[in-house]
Amino acid sequence: MVAMRQERAKILVADDDVLARSTLAKILEMFGHMAITVGDGASALDLVDDSFDLIVVDINLPDMDGYETIAALNEMHLDIPVLFLTGDGSMQQVLKAMDLGAYDVLTKPIEDIAAFNIKVRRAIEKRMYILQERRYKEALEDDIRLKARQLEEKNALLLAYNNSLEHATVQLMTSLQNAMEWKDGYTAGHTLRVTEYAMMTGQAMAMTGEDLLVLRRAAQFHDIGKLVIDLSCIRKNSSLSEEEWRLVREHSAVGASIIQPLTFMVREQSIIRHHHERVDGKGYPDGLEGDQLDLLTRIVSVADSFDAMTSWRNYRRNMSVEEAVEELHRCSGSQFDREVVEVFAKSIVDFIQKTCVFSETSPPFAHFFLDKPTPCFHEHHPR
Repeated sequence: MVAMRQERAKILVADDDVLARSTLAKILEMFGHMAITVGDGASALDLVDDSFDLIVVDINLPDMDGYETIAALNEMHLDIPVLFLTGDGSMQQVLKAMDLGAYDVLTKPIEDIAAFNIKVRRAIEKRMYILQERRYKEALEDDIRLKARQLEEKNALLLAYNNSLEHATVQLMTSLQNAMEWKDGYTAGHTLRVTEYAMMTGQAMAMTGEDLLVLRRAAQFHDIGKLVIDLSCIRKNSSLSEEEWRLVREHSAVGASIIQPLTFMVREQSIIRHHHERVDGKGYPDGLEGDQLDLLTRIVSVADSFDAMTSWRNYRRNMSVEEAVEELHRCSGSQFDREVVEVFAKSIVDFIQKTCVFSETSPPFAHFFLDKPTPCFHEHHPR
């Protein structure tokens, strides 16, 4: 490819002397090149393109001299070698031409044709190397783009696989938890309702994107630790023993440990562990308080407690929506976060009327009332 280009190089000659440029063209054609001639710098700039291998420019051109011409060529970034022709060949002219990027400076008239031929061929060889390097860079860039596209496609497949795996994991855990709940008529539908209440509150607090996804998952699996708890503790209609109470209290920490291997549910793990903490620090398992509990944890805590209050248990009666909201307000600032309770209370009545989440799961004793309220609500048995 290079040899072929050298045998038939395309050379642009710019000289205002008709005889000089005609002579140069004949010499170049004698060496096997194709010479195209113009009489001034402006014409050279109009004609030149990337197909040329060499430019021969006389310094003393009309209107736009050789220096101005090569400066304009540099702006075009064609990387074509330029041979300067000068009548006197002074050192000042040579230095100025070389400073502008000229490949070489030749004195005219050309007397040593063999030397001229060598300089022409070397300039053409430089052009060949420039073109080879350019093609190499273009090929390398194409290869990089191809590799990047392939990597992007592989990443997309991995992401899709990862999302599919995450979805399958969540579905499996949901099925296990649902099976546990529906074995016990007292807790059936609890997770679904807590999730709906939590999402209602998060949306009312203008949450979006990742926060809502984390909130949904945390609510879905907040009680997953109960998978390892003897359901007789939950069904028991009398006070729990110290050991039973200790076992029940472990469900939040156990749930967090179940979630721990799932690296895509790091935030959910924390919420599951702490959904029975209180803002006054009297909750469990870690006794966190106030700002130590993130907002999503405080939302799940309110949603969980509200559903427990309004759902029937064999050890107590269920509260009405109004009673449960009143109890949330009464325990606001001690057990529950005030802001979350305010948002929840403003949203819940209209939400229940639209969704009717109680109608399918409330047992026949749903309107049986206790004689007096508890000191501060907790979903589990009194001790």
